[in-house]
Amino acid sequence: MGFRLLTSAPRRLPFLHLHLLLVVLACAGATAPARAEVPAPSPEDSLVLQAREAARARDGAKLDLLRDQLIERRHPLAPWADYWSIGLRLKTATQADLEAFYARWPGTYVEDRLRNDWLLELGERRDWDNFRREQPRFQMADDLEVDCYTLLLRHQAGENVRAAAADVWMRQKRDDDGCNLMARTMAADGRLGPTEIWPKVQQAVERGRSKEALTDAALLDKTSEARVRALLDNPARWLAQQPAARGDGARDEAVVLALLRMAASDADAAATQAADWARRLPPALAARAWAGIGYRAAMRHQAAARQHYERAFALVKGDGAIDWPEEHLVWAARAALRADGSPDWALLQRAIGAMPDALQASPDWHYWAARALQARARTGEMGNAQRAHAERMLRTLASDPGDFYGLLALEDLGLKLSLPPRPPAPTAEERAAVRGVPGLQRALQLLSLGLRSEGVREWNFTLRELRQRPDADRALLTAAAWACEREVWDRCINTSERTQGVVDVAQRFPTPLRDEVVEKSRAAGLETAYIYGLIRQESRFIMDARSVVGASGLMQLMPATARWTARKIGLDYKPSMITDPHVNLQLGTAYLKVLLDDFEGAQPLAIAGYNAGPNRPRRWREGGTLETAAWVENIPFNETRDYVKKVLTNAVHYAHVLGEGGTSLKARLGPTVGPRRTDAPATDKDLP
Repeated sequence: MGFRLLTSAPRRLPFLHLHLLLVVLACAGATAPARAEVPAPSPEDSLVLQAREAARARDGAKLDLLRDQLIERRHPLAPWADYWSIGLRLKTATQADLEAFYARWPGTYVEDRLRNDWLLELGERRDWDNFRREQPRFQMADDLEVDCYTLLLRHQAGENVRAAAADVWMRQKRDDDGCNLMARTMAADGRLGPTEIWPKVQQAVERGRSKEALTDAALLDKTSEARVRALLDNPARWLAQQPAARGDGARDEAVVLALLRMAASDADAAATQAADWARRLPPALAARAWAGIGYRAAMRHQAAARQHYERAFALVKGDGAIDWPEEHLVWAARAALRADGSPDWALLQRAIGAMPDALQASPDWHYWAARALQARARTGEMGNAQRAHAERMLRTLASDPGDFYGLLALEDLGLKLSLPPRPPAPTAEERAAVRGVPGLQRALQLLSLGLRSEGVREWNFTLRELRQRPDADRALLTAAAWACEREVWDRCINTSERTQGVVDVAQRFPTPLRDEVVEKSRAAGLETAYIYGLIRQESRFIMDARSVVGASGLMQLMPATARWTARKIGLDYKPSMITDPHVNLQLGTAYLKVLLDDFEGAQPLAIAGYNAGPNRPRRWREGGTLETAAWVENIPFNETRDYVKKVLTNAVHYAHVLGEGGTSLKARLGPTVGPRRTDAPATDKDLP
């Protein structure tokens, strides 16, 4: 919310006023807020860092001593030392120990985080009396294992929680005690049966979680477990051993699993088997098999994916319910977008229509549903109602042009992005009220000490309090402004994005190191907005950010990429320089420029290459020529697909904030993506 659409309708901003507005906004975003002085670490702060190290070393005696000193000195971060201390002895703690901790630190993040830890411990102990007392007080309520323990107790109390239990169980992310105990108990009591268990086994098989698939299959019976074990080992051999007789429902479910297991490595071989087995399977199971094979083929951009999905839908009677996994339906829609020549709008509509309501309402499928409705509208006046409906759908999306598909819808409607005026700066009273919130104070102090994980969690938990206030938007904007002043840019952006009725564009799209970014981008021959759009997504301007795979710095460079680029531009480089913002910017912009040139100036391909490596988008562009938005939607990596959308959307907004030209998303996308032109220079084979 908060963005406006610029149209030619009466009482809208005339062009001159729009131009002046953009100039004002560009100036507003040009300079980062004046930085408040970050207090230097005090001697007491060093005790906090020592306590954290003692906790990591599991040195309980030293940690308790440091905790006591911090409590005695009333240090604001004493609750964290206390949390680390009790965490080391949680296995032997008593309910009284926990109650004493809660009494010392009521209403804090660590109180609720410890309650989460304690609920898991109580579940493992089967201490259900204390679990029942604790669970209603758990504020974050964000732990699936706790949910499973809770549903188990409700089941044992006589409630019918079958649907809720099946839903939580399907969302289980790891092999945990709580969800396994709930599933075992409810299966033994006949409250989870084949209808719930087979989809869970299928999910585990498709995700390559063999141990989980066997554990889940064991809830059915020993025969089913043995079948799953055999088909996981060698699906083709197991299928060849099966008799042609029909009527064994459990065997038929296992056949589908074997076909899906084959499809994971060879969709064509699975399709050959499915063509034979489909005649012997019930239509619903045959449809699930074809949809799963279509999913694997679509992920690999194989043309046969469309045919597999058409077979699957043909087996569904009329408008009958479809119980396929969401990812199968999503990739049916993507396969439809990849159809030869132009999208298969009919298949696209069928796939989107089969999605759960929440998925249909998401910006991506809401957009493509509107496009399909437009494309399939009847000619002349007979199609006016359909076209009007599609336009209303696009206008709904265009009301939030902060999203990739919102921007696309806006431009499809022929409208231009108009940024909202910057809201009034926080008043002295608003600043005092927000800066007096202990959780935010603790969060910023943790962040200043380099305890990023703890600081981010403390900050996010405390925002729950701000969002419950009558003046929630003003409180959030004021908290974001404080984070900006302290140059904690990720919390600045994250907090500002939570507002509902007002948008501060300069907060959401800040420009740290502006002179440096402008200089380095221009030196590389790149648009500054493009670079800012990438950095905002890569690191949120955390100077020393390091990813789990080893990418570092503002532009998240891998060590090998940094070395290669340094050699290419003749920079005397040492690995320790990778998080230096100046060096990181120089290397990152130079590398992105090489990528952009290698992909013939195509921004989406270069961005995809920056995230996933250049060889992958080279493969993804092969095959037919696609509308670029459809190509982006078909990127098979969730992270890269989301990354490309967000970087390009960010760049559009940064171009407005910076007063640069070329703000159209469609101009950045380009009309189509297809195989490399025959007259284009050869690809750079050495490009990392």
